[in-house]
Amino acid sequence: MSFPRSIFTISSLTLVSRFFGFIRDVLIASILGAGLLADVFLVAFKFPNLFRRLFAEGGFNAAFVPYYSKLTKERDYFAAKVFAEQAFSLLLWALLLFVIVIEIIMPWALMVFVPGFVGSPKRFDLAVSLTRITLPYLVFISLVALASGILNTIGKFAAAAATPILLNLSLISSVLWLASYTDTPAHALAWGVALAGVLQLSWILFWLARSGIILIPRLPKITSDIKVLARKFFPAVLGTGVYQISILIDTVFASTLPAGSISYLFFADRINQLPMGVIGVAVGTAILPVLSRQLAAEQHEAAIYSQNRAIEFSMFFTIPSAMAIIILSEPIISTLFQRGAFDVAQTIATSDSLKIYALGLPAYVLIKVLSPNFFARGDTLTPTKIGVLSISANVVLNFVFIGAFQHLGIAAATAISAWINAVLLYLVLVFRRHVHMDSRLLKRFMRILFSSTIMGGCLYLCSEAFWTGVFSDQGVRIIVLLLLVSIGFILFVGTAILSYGLKISELREVFSMSNKSGN
Repeated sequence: MSFPRSIFTISSLTLVSRFFGFIRDVLIASILGAGLLADVFLVAFKFPNLFRRLFAEGGFNAAFVPYYSKLTKERDYFAAKVFAEQAFSLLLWALLLFVIVIEIIMPWALMVFVPGFVGSPKRFDLAVSLTRITLPYLVFISLVALASGILNTIGKFAAAAATPILLNLSLISSVLWLASYTDTPAHALAWGVALAGVLQLSWILFWLARSGIILIPRLPKITSDIKVLARKFFPAVLGTGVYQISILIDTVFASTLPAGSISYLFFADRINQLPMGVIGVAVGTAILPVLSRQLAAEQHEAAIYSQNRAIEFSMFFTIPSAMAIIILSEPIISTLFQRGAFDVAQTIATSDSLKIYALGLPAYVLIKVLSPNFFARGDTLTPTKIGVLSISANVVLNFVFIGAFQHLGIAAATAISAWINAVLLYLVLVFRRHVHMDSRLLKRFMRILFSSTIMGGCLYLCSEAFWTGVFSDQGVRIIVLLLLVSIGFILFVGTAILSYGLKISELREVFSMSNKSGN
């Protein structure tokens, strides 16, 4: 499958998942609002997901995929399968031990994760109960991440990209039908998370078996290949998990603020995650095996070309998305969430957070796009050092901003630290001559920026003209938001085509089955 088509496949299925994710979030916001129950469930939901994104999707995949790809090229199918089985077994037993220990010490673990909850016994005890229900999800979804890495390596992206849809469907079903049988709707959602893990692992193992790969859990063995994996894994955790660690830091600080602060940041981050997931994660996922293969074959110029096209592709969607989100933040939040227990004040607080998060959106995506260049070369240490620096900056900035700006200061600290991370990653790659901006990327970037600015100015004028006075009617809100989004899309694409920031002929490349990444 070609690189552009791989991105298109992952992005399309991610978009479907995000659609169901928004339905899920609308239901959560409507039923739980942005108060105590919502804060507590979101903590229980974030806890296993944090470790999943850090250890499995982040560090483990960043270390596993390049080495697995190398084995498939240098040795044979059997050697690669043995390595995958060893990694699968090691991850399974390590996670089971980790979950058992954390279940036992959960109250102390949450004292670190949400220290602000300790002063409210009801909120803290509920958080402990719900997190104990959701934590086993970590085992299932981490194994899903490893199996997905194998499928991605052999060029089969669709099954893995579709997996998150099952999580959203499980949560939607739980809040609609299970809530009447549990103590609170938050309990129903927690059980929905646990069930989703079983469904997702069953799904991905089925497709892995369809590809002729059956992973049988065994007692883990510390072989030479596993030692190499371990050496690369731990640095990769920080290198890939900067954004997730930043969100953890946000949660820690937000737990010390008034009730609702965690929810404001969560719902704002969910909107911000849409282009980040559809574009950033898709490009990052697709480019890692591409770069791994090209560098293993010593096709260095092809690797630089692939990296430039990945940056170009991601910025084409990310820069206008960030501008549109900033301008339309209040219409977006109002339309999606303002109903039931989610009121106007919560809409304003959440939309203000979204504006600030969106300022860092291009940086979040660039981190996802640039990091694979290091991992494909077996270098997990450099992104780690840069990650530690940006995380340290995030902590310092939180202390500086939180007193005066409350939850908005937390969002600002995250956005600024993301830019520090992205800029440093790019500068190091340039210094090492692993990437350089070719003339096509420079010209396209300037034209994308120009087109985005034209779109942004027109969109601001249209939003001022059309949005005022329609807040009370949900149907009107939906129609006006769709109208504004359509105007923004048409303006950007039209301007991009006229300024040659986008060529019609290149749209066909997305659907092409020929790999042009090295031409």
